[in-house]
Amino acid sequence: MAETSKTATLSIDGKDFELPMHSPTAGPDVIDIRKLYGQAGVFTYDPGFTSTASCDSTITFIDGDKGELLHRGYPIDQLASKSHYLEVCFLLLYGYLPKADELENFENTITRHTMIHEQMYNFFRGFRRDAHPMAVMVGVVGAMAAFYHDSTDINDPRQREIASHRLIAKMPTIAAMAYKYSVGQPFVYPRNDLDYAANFLHMCFSVPAEEYVVDPILSRAMDRIFTLHADHEQNASTSTVRLASSSGANPFACIAAGIACLWGPAHGGANQACLEMLKEIGSPENIPEYIARAKDKNDSFRLMGFGHRVYKNFDPRAKVMKQSADEVLDLLGVENNPILATAKELEKQALADPYFSEKKLFPNVDFYSGIILEAMGFPTSMFTPIFALSRTVGWVSQWKEMLNDPQNKIGRPRQLYLGETMRDYVDIENR
Repeated sequence: MAETSKTATLSIDGKDFELPMHSPTAGPDVIDIRKLYGQAGVFTYDPGFTSTASCDSTITFIDGDKGELLHRGYPIDQLASKSHYLEVCFLLLYGYLPKADELENFENTITRHTMIHEQMYNFFRGFRRDAHPMAVMVGVVGAMAAFYHDSTDINDPRQREIASHRLIAKMPTIAAMAYKYSVGQPFVYPRNDLDYAANFLHMCFSVPAEEYVVDPILSRAMDRIFTLHADHEQNASTSTVRLASSSGANPFACIAAGIACLWGPAHGGANQACLEMLKEIGSPENIPEYIARAKDKNDSFRLMGFGHRVYKNFDPRAKVMKQSADEVLDLLGVENNPILATAKELEKQALADPYFSEKKLFPNVDFYSGIILEAMGFPTSMFTPIFALSRTVGWVSQWKEMLNDPQNKIGRPRQLYLGETMRDYVDIENR
């Protein structure tokens, strides 16, 4: 718990109430209102909890004004350019960068947990062929509790550890199976000789009829997408995981709840929205018209993938993601893909336009990740499942941290009730 360095005074009807304030290692001070209702008989009102700290955490810190994202103190751009996803997973889970032998043991553990229970294959076939992959993932991840009984006891540290490894290891397999099922192709088993990102691409794009070799540029780009989406502090889906966990629910149910929340277009669908915008623009010659519309306050059109609700300056993840996007497009080309050609030209024109730079509307991570996934051949319906795959380690890390917090208690937000007051029931014949 942060130190109580000072107090805040709240005056209500001429009576003062002293509230302790806590100072974090970074970020604004926090007023502790836990005893406010008991002392003053009032609640606070904060729709969306955008001004409320619901927990203390040591995992991720964001400073939106500075464009700063830190995992355990390490800048995201350094991690994405110098590290790789499983090393970042270790960092998020355990709080420090692993030594060589620790990382090797962790990678071996994850690699050998990638297969799913054979009976779960039957579970997939219960869905319609046109089911959205996110619907499949919510169901299958939630159903893991029915298959892995030895890792559902949240009070057993060893079982929590096993569940953490299983979720990180099996999520690529589940996401790839959801994709294969949606396109009517046979499931592909994971391979222990491939790294995490390459294995996912192999399970998505290989077929029994011919050998599939994962290009290292594509594998590296995929790994960066995973890394750049690994955790993002107390966002909607992470808060959902924590809230579900506060009831004592098993880990698989908690992560399934996070996936369900991420499915919302206001959260996990940003890169899909970027691609849909690019499809609407159609071709590079239409870009000036749409840029003019984006500047018109009376026009409902907005440039998706530019600017960020949290980052008021620039998205620190975007620079590294742009590098991968350029590498992938150089490898695969854009000549025969009007969407990608439009994306590159839109990026060029928007960055050169003073209107966007003055308003700090720079391309964000969703713009570049959407371009990469489109170039790789993923349909937009798979963008959010890949996001869920990436974010699993963040959810798991936050879940583990919450269970170890002695202040942990079941979530119970309050409300500002505006409904009817007490009234008596009227028999139906007298209404």
